[in-house]
Amino acid sequence: MLASLYNKYKPYYSDNLRLAMPIVVSQLGHTLVHLADSVIVGHFAGTIQLAAVSLVNSIFMLILVIGMGIAYGLTPLIAQQNGRQNYSECGKLLSNSLLINILTSLVLYAFVHMGTLMVIDHLGQSPEVVAFAKPYLGYLGISIIPLLIFQTFKQFTEGLGFTKQAMYISIWGNLINIVLGIIFVKGMFGISPMGVKGVGLSTLIDRCIMAIVMTIYVLRSKHFRKYITEFRMALFDKVRALKIVKIGAPVALQYSFEISAFSGAAILIGTIGAVEQAAHQVAINLAAVTYMMASGIASAATIKTGNNFGKGDFKDLRRSAIASYHVIILFMSITAILFILANRMLPFIYTEDPAVINIAAQLLIIAGFFQLFDGTQVVGLGVLRGIGDVNLPTIITFIAYWIIGIPLGYFLGITYGLGVNGIWYGLTFGLLTASLLLFIRFQNKTRALHAGQSGAPT
Repeated sequence: MLASLYNKYKPYYSDNLRLAMPIVVSQLGHTLVHLADSVIVGHFAGTIQLAAVSLVNSIFMLILVIGMGIAYGLTPLIAQQNGRQNYSECGKLLSNSLLINILTSLVLYAFVHMGTLMVIDHLGQSPEVVAFAKPYLGYLGISIIPLLIFQTFKQFTEGLGFTKQAMYISIWGNLINIVLGIIFVKGMFGISPMGVKGVGLSTLIDRCIMAIVMTIYVLRSKHFRKYITEFRMALFDKVRALKIVKIGAPVALQYSFEISAFSGAAILIGTIGAVEQAAHQVAINLAAVTYMMASGIASAATIKTGNNFGKGDFKDLRRSAIASYHVIILFMSITAILFILANRMLPFIYTEDPAVINIAAQLLIIAGFFQLFDGTQVVGLGVLRGIGDVNLPTIITFIAYWIIGIPLGYFLGITYGLGVNGIWYGLTFGLLTASLLLFIRFQNKTRALHAGQSGAPT
């Protein structure tokens, strides 16, 4: 049975993985930027400035995913138009997406500059930490502008199935960020030590370089000539812009609901104790790495689904999507086993505190179980985005995380007294809910499409 199943989906496994692997590396790049900032500051600038990095990253991540969600609205539309061989439309969509993302980045920068930088004084944090956090947050706020320009062209190329160039640029960008970060923070080659401001400046420079290189690559590469014949910076069309926003805005909300739920869980855990909060940070950082890898597989599922949807090939659409489910279940099962078997070793990457390690080890066992649900829900979202189905999935994510996950976590962890484990049980049940509801939605939507094409469901 397994052999026949494998033979049936084998071509789809290889196609999806070939597309997904560069995206996985690119997705990890965003996480590694903040990880590198933390490691550099921790080694060269001290605990107070490291705390400033932690504070800023927890604030900025929500701003970042909003921008990335809006930018993501381009990918399924490009994949669909490419599937229809409507190449000139791709350039028009790119023009509108670039203008939308520049405007979005300016709004987000204004929010950081005028809102967050003032609010940060009233979060009950140490004055020393806040003093270091402000300039770092200021640099990151500016960096959202070149980052969203990079994301625009990245989502465009990925929608056409070209995923490797963004991966290479992300790798080199991370290396540049690390080298410049060490030089600026430590103070080398005649530069005065800049502390935490140094990693902020290095991140800004890195993102500017990435945006310039990605833009030049798309506009000058022969691969995209037939797609950008109608690309004009001044070309703004309300109909196309609305199409992009109708996908991008719900995707931004989907990201925001999940990220904010885990931020809310961190706040709840902080009321229990500092050791528990540190353990939560260790476990959730490890889970975030596997999530970003899973989101790369989900992005590939979006592209393949969108391309098949544009062609009107709903049989291949379903089979490719189901193959993505198989891949994510296998991948997350492996990471779940790793988390469970190495639950007492992995926390040593972050700390040697035995109290933190003991609690983090318990959380990694829970994380092992929610890996499967986290992976399948993100792939479900990716497949549905490919066919332009984003509104109901957004409602599902809100219900799963904020109506079920966080309230249940509060009841089990705080009211019932299970502590940090109880809060994680709530998050796990929220992920399970999202996973099941999104899979049901996927089945209903794709079976209806295939039935309409062939007269019989698969």
